[in-house]
Amino acid sequence: MGKQFFRRLRFSLTAGVIRRLRFPLSGIKRRWLINSLAFSLALIFLGIAGYTVGLSMYYYNGLQSALENRSMATANYFSRYINTGYDDFYNSAARFARDFADNDKIEVQFVDTTGRVQVSTARQTVGFSPLTGDINDAIRFRRVAAWRGIDPLSDEHVLSVSAPLFFGGQEVIGVMRYVTSLSEANRRIVVALTTAVGIGLALIVFIVFMNLYFIGTIVTPIQEINRIAGRIAAGSFGVRIEKKYDDEIGELVDTINNMSAEIAGAERLKAEFISSVSHELRTPLTAITGWSEVLLATPASETAEIHKGVGIILKETTRLSKLVEELLDFTRMESSRMTMLMEPFELGAELEEVIYMYTESLGKEGIALNYTPPDDAITVVGDASRLRQVFLNLLDNAVKHGGGGKRIDAALYIRDGEAVAEIRDYGEGIAEDELPFVKRKFYRGKTKARGSGIGLAISEEIITMHDGRLELESVSGEGTVVRVLLPCQLTINN
Repeated sequence: MGKQFFRRLRFSLTAGVIRRLRFPLSGIKRRWLINSLAFSLALIFLGIAGYTVGLSMYYYNGLQSALENRSMATANYFSRYINTGYDDFYNSAARFARDFADNDKIEVQFVDTTGRVQVSTARQTVGFSPLTGDINDAIRFRRVAAWRGIDPLSDEHVLSVSAPLFFGGQEVIGVMRYVTSLSEANRRIVVALTTAVGIGLALIVFIVFMNLYFIGTIVTPIQEINRIAGRIAAGSFGVRIEKKYDDEIGELVDTINNMSAEIAGAERLKAEFISSVSHELRTPLTAITGWSEVLLATPASETAEIHKGVGIILKETTRLSKLVEELLDFTRMESSRMTMLMEPFELGAELEEVIYMYTESLGKEGIALNYTPPDDAITVVGDASRLRQVFLNLLDNAVKHGGGGKRIDAALYIRDGEAVAEIRDYGEGIAEDELPFVKRKFYRGKTKARGSGIGLAISEEIITMHDGRLELESVSGEGTVVRVLLPCQLTINN
């Protein structure tokens, strides 16, 4: 009965509840719900099974123990006090059966050694041989024995307890058998089991709704994140997701919002960069094209005009070459293909060469370039041409953004075991809100000076590849200080 019930219960729950739940759900909801339900169902099934087994044992063992005690007491009474003869024995058994008070609940049988019922409180069983194991065991082993099963006469689930009857203290002359129906015990077990199953089903419903609610707090934000991520992938850069939870999902929302803002900023900078580079390319090309046409139309005798035109073409070509070189360096940097030829060299010699290149041209523009050399020659290990490129870039920035101060100071010295190349201008400086971003690629800020916006980013990359640092200090209206700090390998006294 118990196995069939659990089989039907398991079929109805798994084939009914789970199968109906799985179709409206998909993805994480489906996996989460099925996995949690499987675990919960297993626990509930084990709980109900354990409860049923324990309850059945409680009822059956309690009833069996009561019948065993009762049968032993009656058998001892008969064996001790009624032993004058077989006729007296069975006459006393007949009187006991006739006067038995609980015959509506328990049937008392006196069974002979052949297994046939001689006396019973239920007349229909007299002369019947039950052939149950408790009778044989009581006769064979001379002790109380019990049996539980389907009664062969009534087809009812019964419990029988047999106690041997002794004549003369030694000879087993029969068995006193107590038989009771287990219908009431089974009914109580079924009622208790039904209650337990009802509680289990209520728990399953509660677990389902709690899981659906919990899953909803995860899946709904994920679906919203997925929708916004799709919009970002489609080109809607800068859109944000509303943050509702301060947990891992909230952290994911913050990450995607930051990513969206970064992509939007990068796209804006890229657009500005393309516009700026286009302008930077167009300006020298226009000058070169225009002066080439002028020179073609200029008579050979007008040498001054030709000299002026060739100078402008050379200047614009140099500017154009520098821009192209910056773009090439940028692509190498982005693809991690920028390489360095590292070898020892004197840093001051490279910086002085750059200073010399700029001094005359800046003097013509009314800008004083002052250089303070180190007390000792400073040797570092690095790529001399790349570091010269950095110094040229920094001086060029100082002229473009700080030339209005009409003064630029450069110095090279050692500080805390590092070589420091410092370039300072006295121009308008960098606004405080722009200072954290000026080293970013494509960033141009509010300046109107010409440039690609990638020179400082390339310079920082080169310095980083030398295990160095690029420091920026600026006060609006007072100018900017840029320092290149490099590991100092060797200092040579003059």
